[in-house]
Amino acid sequence: MTKFIFVTGGVVSSVGKGVCVGSIGRILKSRGLSVSLLKLDPYLNVDPGTMSPYQHGEVFVTDDGSETDLDLGHYERFVNVQLGKLSNVTSGQIYSDVIARERRGEFLGGTIQVVPHVTDSIKERIMALAESSSADVIVVEVGGTVGDIEGLPFLEAIRQMRNEVGRDNVFYTHLTFLPYISSTDELKTKPTQHSVRELRGIGIQPDAIICRSDQTVPEGLRSKIVVHCDVPIEGVLMLPTVSSIYEVPLILEDQGMGNLLSDTLRLNLKDAGRESLNGWVEFVDQIKKPKETLEVAVVGKYVDLHDSYMSVKEALIHAGLHHDRDVEIRWVGSEDIEKDGAESYLSGVRGIVVPGGFGYRGVEGMIDAVQYARENQIPYLGLCLGMQVMVIEAARNLLGKKDANSTEFDEKTDNPVIDLMPDQVGVTDKGGTMRLGVYPCEILGEGASARAYGGSETVIMERHRHRFEFNNSFKVSLASVGLVATGVSPDGQLVEIVEYEDHPFMAGTQFHPEFLSGPTRPHPMFREFIRVVSNGVVKTPNGANSTTNGGNGKDSLGFERDTNSKALHGSQSGSTTDA
Repeated sequence: MTKFIFVTGGVVSSVGKGVCVGSIGRILKSRGLSVSLLKLDPYLNVDPGTMSPYQHGEVFVTDDGSETDLDLGHYERFVNVQLGKLSNVTSGQIYSDVIARERRGEFLGGTIQVVPHVTDSIKERIMALAESSSADVIVVEVGGTVGDIEGLPFLEAIRQMRNEVGRDNVFYTHLTFLPYISSTDELKTKPTQHSVRELRGIGIQPDAIICRSDQTVPEGLRSKIVVHCDVPIEGVLMLPTVSSIYEVPLILEDQGMGNLLSDTLRLNLKDAGRESLNGWVEFVDQIKKPKETLEVAVVGKYVDLHDSYMSVKEALIHAGLHHDRDVEIRWVGSEDIEKDGAESYLSGVRGIVVPGGFGYRGVEGMIDAVQYARENQIPYLGLCLGMQVMVIEAARNLLGKKDANSTEFDEKTDNPVIDLMPDQVGVTDKGGTMRLGVYPCEILGEGASARAYGGSETVIMERHRHRFEFNNSFKVSLASVGLVATGVSPDGQLVEIVEYEDHPFMAGTQFHPEFLSGPTRPHPMFREFIRVVSNGVVKTPNGANSTTNGGNGKDSLGFERDTNSKALHGSQSGSTTDA
């Protein structure tokens, strides 16, 4: 029988439920259980695909083309599983399903109500994931905060689950925040008490309470929470703010989370601690030890909210660790570059990344960043839109086509070097209609892409999210000025990667490699990018170029930095087996 762990949040949002869910999944998987994960989002959007990143952060794309919440990125990175559309359920999906079924007459003329019809639909989605994944444990995150009106049907649904699948098969975890009052120099548990009271009023008694805080929590506060929230002492866990999210599984395991889950759910797992986490201790030790720092600029239009580029940030960290480096990100707004010039914001960085985005705002600043990287021999990695602005910059400044553009930004340009994909012509709906999900790409040539993936003619599988593409009419002319297509679809119709082969590293991918990077399996393109950054040239404020020393040629795990090995990433995929 599948076991279910439900994680709810209280007091405030954005306290790290997604990281906690991923950490719980990591703990259980390390003990030999199969795990799948699910995010329940109470908002009425069908998915986050049409939301501004400022509203909900990054849109994470799965292999099957689902546009999902960024927390699924945490789940995949922590647990090393590949999730799909069944792993993200929204109120929009639930209400659309119920109303469609009513229109088809499936309810036989009955009155449609939140209970039982909406809650039944939620439970069906939870059970569908359990059935399709055949996982031993499903870890479910309920988005938002206890007390939110839109979240009530989800809380009612998970309350009903305990009776439907059996009390021994359900575990409720409540994540709260302990605010610090500086005037009295103390942490307060009262908001947690009220949050748990609200949850119990719904009919859910938490089996564990995880308390987030920015300060060390005195032991006496645990006892206070035990008394007021009716949870055993071993079920009150403290989670202080840490320098790396990857410490969280160790912190929870050190406090007995794995053993508590095993005992409550009768999993019959052997008592264990952090030693069960299969190399995670060594991985975190590597993160925390002093290393050379590489400053890399991320130039985007949503940099005011770093969660907009969550997977990009994590992929840079993963690649840095592979090469025994810390990566420090300089967040640069592309609109600022438009106002003040690239030199003002990019001088001194070791590498430049331009990630994806939609719309014309800030695009000219991205194009200026591309030119700056090309002319100053600074390693550059363009992702989706970051690849497209590479093409526009080359057409304008190397081919002399000053009006070159994407038809996304200028429908009347005489030089549409980026154009609407043929299958997108006539599409008017915005949600879920792009080229989404995993598609094959064949590596060509002997450039950076071939070094990253292990050689020419390698076929890789990468995740996509785009509506516009490279215009093949300009392929030959762009190649004549050095911008070469080094990755194409197997039929040769779609350009997937472009790069300058006479540049230390200047490549752009139409796909999103960041979605397939993991803490112990850095993505090949990011890994190769950071390798070159480690040995690259720095453009200093006075205009001079200085060369950096890349070290002894091996990372902290003993891997060759300039490896063409397929051991870390298989030749048929951007992902690998579990580390």
